[in-house]
Amino acid sequence: MDRNAFARLVVEALDSLPEEIARHLDNVEVVVEDRPTPSQLRQGRVRRGHMLLGLYEGVPRTERTSHYGLVLPDKITIFQEPIEACCHTTEEIREQVRRTIVHEIAHHFGIDDERLHEMGY
Repeated sequence: MDRNAFARLVVEALDSLPEEIARHLDNVEVVVEDRPTPSQLRQGRVRRGHMLLGLYEGVPRTERTSHYGLVLPDKITIFQEPIEACCHTTEEIREQVRRTIVHEIAHHFGIDDERLHEMGY
């Protein structure tokens, strides 16, 4: 899939978020990259043989204090090649992009991986 088509799936996933969630996404940038860097793999604590589909980098809303301000935007990176590698069809890619977006946005709201796993993400 070319980058523009993949990026449209990311925009579609973001546009499908409920308004009560979307309106609280402040100071967040969502980008698409081909694959994670070694540093991002370490940051995501990815074990050998596993893939990183997305990564949230920033200060979760639950950890922000009154001193939070004048900071760079939080960043959610969606990794195209790993997502395509684990999917067989365009529809599977679309669904995985959406699941990855939701997962990373949950981190923005302070939900950790353990809780996300309990919730099916």
